[in-house]
Amino acid sequence: MSDETHPEDPEGAGAPEWRNFYGRRAGKTMRPSQKSYLSEDLETLRPFGVTAEENPARELLDLSTVFGDARPVWLEIGFGGGEHMVHMAATYPEVGIIGCEPFINGVAMLLGKIRAAGVSNLAVHPGDVRELFDVLPEGSIAKAFLNYPDPWPKRRHHRRRFVTQDHLVPLHRALAPGAEFRVATDIPDYMRQTLEEVPKAGFLLEEHGPTAWKDWISTRYEKKALREGRVPDYATFRRL
Repeated sequence: MSDETHPEDPEGAGAPEWRNFYGRRAGKTMRPSQKSYLSEDLETLRPFGVTAEENPARELLDLSTVFGDARPVWLEIGFGGGEHMVHMAATYPEVGIIGCEPFINGVAMLLGKIRAAGVSNLAVHPGDVRELFDVLPEGSIAKAFLNYPDPWPKRRHHRRRFVTQDHLVPLHRALAPGAEFRVATDIPDYMRQTLEEVPKAGFLLEEHGPTAWKDWISTRYEKKALREGRVPDYATFRRL
């Protein structure tokens, strides 16, 4: 799970000088194969110009250069181990998918899955999705996914959840009118906050319940939730 945190840029006028980040950047020691994925594959899959170091002027990305053509682009926010992202890339080869994940062990896991699946329509930003929001053209994303984000269960930490206006407003700006935004979680209070906050940012709730989407693949976090007796919950929103 990997959630992004609240920006310090309430006016939305570009990247702030600093941002708080909550959560792990790295975990247990990686296997040699995972280290090789990072050293050999990440640079070619990483879109250039997302970080402030590479793009201090925060010029907007040309997404056609990321995938080599003008295909529809989807966004996965916090892809965990990458199961869902690779599955969707294989299911929909006609689209390009950008995934953001600050947890480097998860990035290494995704790169291994990309090699195994042989998919070529993915791009990977190994960092905070807010960096990408800064440089995405308005209305450039056709679909977005938030799957099993960090729950931040303590009440005082709820503002760290992705489903706050600080995250949802720039997501709304990046999504095309009519774009779909999917949320999956096993935490009832996270879904409560999702159902309250996402419509405020300019989204219409279309579906909500225990039934997953037809093209869904159960992730490692969902399987863990089921083993521990928690019930998955799914919501579909439409960007107005």
